[in-house]
Amino acid sequence: MCGIVGYIGEEQAAPILLEGLSRLEYRGYDSAGVAVYGGGAMQVRKAKGRLSVLDGLLDHGKALEGVVGVGHTRWATHGAPSDVNSHPQVSRSGKIAVVHNGIIENYVQLRSFLQEQGVSFVSETDTEVVAQLVDYFYEDGRVDILEAVGRCLRRIEGAYALGILCADASDRLIAVRKDSPLILGLGEGCTFLASDVTAILRHTREVIYLDDGETAVLTREGARCYDHLMRPVEKAVSHVDWETDAAEKGGYEHFMFKEIMEQPEALRRAILPRLRGGEVVLEGFGLSDAYLRSLKKLYIVACGSSYHVGMVGKYNLERLLRIPVEAALASEFRYMDPILDEGTLVVVISQSGETLDTMAALREAKRLGARVLSIVNVVGSSIARESDEVLYTWAGPEIAVATTKAYSTQLAVLDLLGLYIARRRGSLDAGTCREVLEEMARLPEKLEQVLSRRDDIQYLASQHFSHSSVFYMGRNVDYALGLEGSLKLKEISYIHSEAYAAGELKHGTISLIEPGTLVVALGTYPPLTGKTVSNIQEVRSRGGQVLAVTTESHREDFSHAAGAVITVPDTHPMLLPSLTVAPLQLFAYYVALMRGCDVDKPRNLAKSVTVE
Repeated sequence: MCGIVGYIGEEQAAPILLEGLSRLEYRGYDSAGVAVYGGGAMQVRKAKGRLSVLDGLLDHGKALEGVVGVGHTRWATHGAPSDVNSHPQVSRSGKIAVVHNGIIENYVQLRSFLQEQGVSFVSETDTEVVAQLVDYFYEDGRVDILEAVGRCLRRIEGAYALGILCADASDRLIAVRKDSPLILGLGEGCTFLASDVTAILRHTREVIYLDDGETAVLTREGARCYDHLMRPVEKAVSHVDWETDAAEKGGYEHFMFKEIMEQPEALRRAILPRLRGGEVVLEGFGLSDAYLRSLKKLYIVACGSSYHVGMVGKYNLERLLRIPVEAALASEFRYMDPILDEGTLVVVISQSGETLDTMAALREAKRLGARVLSIVNVVGSSIARESDEVLYTWAGPEIAVATTKAYSTQLAVLDLLGLYIARRRGSLDAGTCREVLEEMARLPEKLEQVLSRRDDIQYLASQHFSHSSVFYMGRNVDYALGLEGSLKLKEISYIHSEAYAAGELKHGTISLIEPGTLVVALGTYPPLTGKTVSNIQEVRSRGGQVLAVTTESHREDFSHAAGAVITVPDTHPMLLPSLTVAPLQLFAYYVALMRGCDVDKPRNLAKSVTVE
């Protein structure tokens, strides 16, 4: 959720912190702040609003001297957005500054304890408890700052990534990670900490991924890492090969539009290296054929758009594997008391690989004896490291809060996984597999055709951007895809939107259809297009406006029923969602633009959800 950056080196810290925060603003943008030690004092500057407010106050960082500091962009959890509630939070002595991503679950009890000791609080945040508690141990016990942090960690509960700066120890920074992403960057004469590698790519490509419960002490020379018992641990250094311009707009007005247009190339990276001789090849895949043949059930567990990928996958994989496939919300998975054993494969999906609910579901699945395979984008992420197997989507950095290319590549990889398992179970013959894979190889080209007709979608958005409520309906995979289309619209345009299985329309939802109501009808799944056309007639007879999305071969069927029709090229039925999602993304994007919304930073949302 929140974005954290820390720097210690030889250059002025504030400009580096602000530049790093600008690349993390998608993680939180209701307030921002920095703490820099310089001139013999801790200098803290914070401001409510977008990072640009703070940047202006600091003259792009030139106004703060000092070569060590921490910075933060906030997504509010405890306390409304304000200057006071912004991070860094500073202790009563003014010596300890803390930036924090996550939630301290027992902060109320700790706050009460500290107040009993005479500590006064100035903010509503749980983060201030950390700053004051570290200060309490540091001042009371006259211990080293690392020992004070250790004592604090033994008393706080929850999920957190922490960056800590002490005025008495300005030759170091302290980083702590538990259930919330935090990485270290190693440069020449400087060291970084950050929530995401995109924040430091301009300065270094050598990174260390902290594991849960680990603490690191950063100096100009590098980093020393410790486990949860404060025992030294050796950490591998990873090289990041992303290009820096992959995390920049590159001439596009918005990251979201850029990432929509990048989808054909992202699909090429996700699909083509895994096709060989009419079969799916998964390099380094460790699940044996015998295990795959023994599978009795498959769970797909995810949140948000990744869950919608799982909904599409449920339909496709059940047809391929002929075993039960269940899509479950990660936030519910732990609490539904799932029945799992060694005959169950749990597939968890996450763009960031750090989604807290998904991580918790993964751990619960492993505790119950299931094998876990993850589909993630970020190499070295927590979910990737804790899974039994991992398939990367290779989508490249995704900055816009509303996901686009991550959804597309997750769907492609899940389809590939289904085909791979089906061949080993004998539920799919070689000829059919080859036909599907030949069509998969053509998906990038066909998606380019869809995107080339974006002006038509922009025109339709200009006709419908003023609606206050929009419904999506479809059957089978079209219903699952409608969930994603509806989510995109509500995320960035703030229009109330819901998706329904078209067959359920008459069971209550049709009471909401009145003259002028917009319904987006998805009708790409060949066996059920006729039924969807009938549902469109039910909407039109009650005065609803219908925008239909179908394949080119069914254009005529839908043009007689709907007010307007968007088509996608024909392909194998299981692959149609990979093409159909693009018009839905574009429609949401153009509607949001016409309503004057901030497309890349929609209100109340953040990119990586690391709180429960």
